[in-house]
Amino acid sequence: MVEKYVTERLELRILKPEDAKLVLDFYIRNREFLQPWEPLRDESFFTLEQQKEMLEMEYSKIKAEESLRLWMFKKGEKKAIGNIGFSNIVRGVFQSCHLGYKLDGAATGNGYMNEALVKGIELAFNDLKLHRIEANIIPRNHASIHVVEKLGFHDEGLAKEYLKINDVWEDHIHYTLLNKNFK
Repeated sequence: MVEKYVTERLELRILKPEDAKLVLDFYIRNREFLQPWEPLRDESFFTLEQQKEMLEMEYSKIKAEESLRLWMFKKGEKKAIGNIGFSNIVRGVFQSCHLGYKLDGAATGNGYMNEALVKGIELAFNDLKLHRIEANIIPRNHASIHVVEKLGFHDEGLAKEYLKINDVWEDHIHYTLLNKNFK
């Protein structure tokens, strides 16, 4: 398993439990910025112990090809600026997954997410041999909608009260990208 991928400006890395400080730093720096788009977080989420446990579970799922999370770093820098995740990988006749991503508030507007997702989607389709990637986005998250539409994702409709985000059941637009439609 390759644990680091390189794009023009980024390094995309699979992190292990010993990298928990990098993840904790990302979440602490972006706590307020991410809050409107994420589940309500208990204070324990913002601890080194919790991040280490989460990375342990995540790494075992990556090894089993049940998910793939890549943390984003600007080339030559040690601070994580975001991540992209392909989770809930289902094999058999489905060959599908869910896409999630988050970016440091200070790094928005620079094309980093698009750059990372192009590489991540290539890996999902070519290495993991997936057929379909699904992304579910809150309708008011215009920046996130712009990202997936730019990549060729198709709007398949509105899922009412789909996920509980920041303690509220939120509608989500269901976007998909098929392997044959990726540019």
